[in-house]
Parts: sequence; structure tokens; C-alpha cells
Amino acid sequence: MPNVIALTIYPIKSCAGISLDSATLTETGLCSAGIHDREWMLVTPQGLFLTQREHPAMARIRPEITDDGVVVHAPGMPKLLLQAQSDAGSTTVTIWEESFSAIDCGDVAADWFSLALATPCRLVRSSTQTQRFANQKWTGDKLVATRFSDGYPILLTASAALDDLNQRLQQQGRAALPMNRFRPNIVLDGVEAFEEDYAESFDIGEDIQLRPVKPCPRCPMPSIDQDTGEFGPDPLDILATYRANPLVDGGITFGMNLIVEQGLDRILHVGDAVNMNIAF
Repeated sequence: MPNVIALTIYPIKSCAGISLDSATLTETGLCSAGIHDREWMLVTPQGLFLTQREHPAMARIRPEITDDGVVVHAPGMPKLLLQAQSDAGSTTVTIWEESFSAIDCGDVAADWFSLALATPCRLVRSSTQTQRFANQKWTGDKLVATRFSDGYPILLTASAALDDLNQRLQQQGRAALPMNRFRPNIVLDGVEAFEEDYAESFDIGEDIQLRPVKPCPRCPMPSIDQDTGEFGPDPLDILATYRANPLVDGGITFGMNLIVEQGLDRILHVGDAVNMNIAF
């Protein structure tokens, strides 16, 4: 039977993740100790979101959940306690073509991240006063809130899909890649390669149901080594030979974007059994 083998949240969009043994389900994604997935984000001084696509060194910015809040580490930098930063008020930020309000986290945080990335930037936090929703083209009649994710609350991948890719890479004389290149929130074991593409729902326990709504088109980020923050072997050329998906205009897909249909505030655990219902 399929089961959950990894849970990860990314408190700061496009920075390193935090592996968890358990996580709380919320409408906007996974949460641990009151810290939400993609709760913070780095932006240019003009408010445009930053990612590893342009700044691969973001992979080496590592948040840690402590009793005091979120502490952030980066090579050659003193640690930074995010919870201790004063808010500098509301600001307008942009993800893709969507602009909305967020909370500016102040000059101390801005100076720290600007130095860590060697580029001017500011840290913002999602605001409970701002309503941002996933694309209803994919969620149907369900209005699904998000924070700073690219579009959907949860990304799921499966170990067999990575095994399949790695086998193809190794047949070409290339090194196998770890799952963190694809930055999922949930990783499943016990399913066939890419069987998750055909799931109608994932049922966990008696009261959790997650629904896949959109295959995840991949950008160049899987080519970035998440340990070194440098561009490494790019798997997209291999994926392009068998993972172009007409549902997303021929985009190269790996993983499924999910929404929570049932089970808000319930706890997911590594090891949980999953009933994957196939859409016929």
C-alpha cells in the first residue's frame, strides 16, 4: 500500500526546506509549529519575487524552526531570527503577473538577505488580510487560498518517478539526482512510476482527502544542486523525451499539485498509509 515517506515545508519561498516527521494540513499547505509553507518570500526593491531560477544561492539559505521562531542560516553569515524582526508595514509584491499586499519585514532582514545573496532585496511575509487564490481553471468551483507558492498549496511526488528518471540518467552515463531537486511537500512510496498522474484523490486515515488538480510543469530549478546552490546536471532534457504533457501545453511535468478536500487541521505523519484512488 502507498505510504508517506517524506514531508517538507519551505518557510521562505525558493530557499531550503525543512524535513518533518509530521505536519498540520491547512488550506494553504503544510504547517509545523505555526510556521507555514512559503510564509515568507524575497523580493526585489520593486516587489518582484525572487527564486533560485535567477539566484541559485537561495538554496543555501536554510531556515530552522526553534522555540524562538524561525532562525535563518547562510554560509558566512550570522544567524537571523525572523520572529524578532519588526514589521515595516504593508507593501505590494508580484508573483508572475499577480500583484497583492504583503508585510515588509524591515531593514534588518532586508540587509541580511541582500548581503547573503549579494543583490538588493527585501523579505516579506504573507498577510492574513490578503486573499490570494489558486487558479480556478484547475480547482473548479473550489476557491483555494495560497500564500507565496507558485500556484497551489501542496506538491506531491513519488519515489518511483524519481527512480525511473534516475535509471534513464544513468543509462546516459549521468549521475542520479536526489528528490530535493524537485522540492515536493509530500513524497509517496509504493506506487508505480508516475501512477500519481492518474489519481483522483489521496485518502489518508479516516478524514484526510487530498485532491490532485494540476500536473506540475517544471522550470530550470531541478538543475540546481540544493546543497551547493550551483547549477548542476540538468535533467530536463531527459524528462522532455517522455514527460511533455498536453494538459499544460506540452510543459515538462513531474509531480502533482494538490488541494485539501477534507481534513483541515489534521496531522500528516511520515509513515501514514495512503489510499490512492485512480480516476477512470
